[in-house]
Amino acid sequence: MTPSVLQIVGTALFAIAVAHTFLTKYFERLAHLQPKHSGIWHLLGEVEVVFGFWAFVLLMFMAFSGGASEAASYLDGLNYTEPAFVFVIMVVAASRPILELCKVGARALARYIPLQDGLAFYFVCLSVLPLLGSFITEPAAMTLAALMLRDNFYAKGISHRLKYVTLGALFVNVSIGGTLTHFAAPPVLMVAAKWNWDLWYMLGHFGWKAAIAVFINAGIATLLFARELKTLEVDASAGQRTVPRMLILLHVLFLVGIVYFAHHPTVFVGLFLLFLGVAEGYKHYHDRLMLREGLMVGFFLAGLVTLGAQQQWWLQDVLAGMDTTALYFGATALTAITDNAALTYLGSLVEGVDEAFKYSLVAGAVTGGGLTVIANAPNPAGFAILRGHFDDEAINPLGLFVTALPPTIVAILAFQIL
Repeated sequence: MTPSVLQIVGTALFAIAVAHTFLTKYFERLAHLQPKHSGIWHLLGEVEVVFGFWAFVLLMFMAFSGGASEAASYLDGLNYTEPAFVFVIMVVAASRPILELCKVGARALARYIPLQDGLAFYFVCLSVLPLLGSFITEPAAMTLAALMLRDNFYAKGISHRLKYVTLGALFVNVSIGGTLTHFAAPPVLMVAAKWNWDLWYMLGHFGWKAAIAVFINAGIATLLFARELKTLEVDASAGQRTVPRMLILLHVLFLVGIVYFAHHPTVFVGLFLLFLGVAEGYKHYHDRLMLREGLMVGFFLAGLVTLGAQQQWWLQDVLAGMDTTALYFGATALTAITDNAALTYLGSLVEGVDEAFKYSLVAGAVTGGGLTVIANAPNPAGFAILRGHFDDEAINPLGLFVTALPPTIVAILAFQIL
């Protein structure tokens, strides 16, 4: 397939955006060195801004070369439901009533694990909460897990190594932990309807393997840093209820409704506006809503959609030319530089494929979902919540990749050997 000028420019800008994500720490340092221009350097140093920024460059190119109407038509032809949904679910899932319910449940579950309190709670946050993503969606699970890890561990001055190992395990576990069902993980959603994958298919082919890998990854991280985790005091009072039961129930209903109508933006945005009204009416039972963080994550994903649509010309040919083994590892590697949902969607366009091709594509896409911030839609949400506890409020992409590699290898063994 001969690419058009627009496709070549789109691919070049996508490559620049990927490289830009590795340079955000450099731009933050420039902001300190050149205070006169700190505004623009801070802007370019925000990972959540990167893809949106370069998407605007693409739109400017389209407007200058073909007119503003062409750029507007291009945007109208894209689907921005996922960025909008991630924004909404992130804000609702991070509200105090939902977070308090999850804290109580996590602490209750941790009591049945024969480990010291800090170790047991850390293990639950890295294992059970990522698996919960199969039911309340991965963005919601990522938000809850990241908030609980932030408040109970990151905020207590844990070591640099523990911060990165926890982040790597969390990203990988959320990516594979959403495969117990056919409706919660974005890369599965893209193909489930077309390939007729239901709940039982997902459990039988993906879910049980993913669950084993999730528990192994969480267990290894817990054991590696057991000495440090034992020194941390997990505040028992944080498990006490401070929100009325009826308000918690109402927020759960909001969450269920938004998840149920995840593919109908008119409905879930309406529910979200109603949620904002309730939150304002009962603001003494709420902390600050994560509107800014959610909007930044939504902007990131919208930029990824805008640029990602121009990658079909080379990605589809690459996927179609691989055998099943090469496809699995190729999908794992490609996911690190492009959103895994976009990858599975492009793979679903390849006609005449067998079950082995389908399994390898999706398994590879979820396996590589923790290697970079852009690999999986929920990752920017976790990044936005935890970044404040890293040096210069920036997470080193190489540090994330290196620490996510061992749990990724565990996932590879689970999906390829079991």
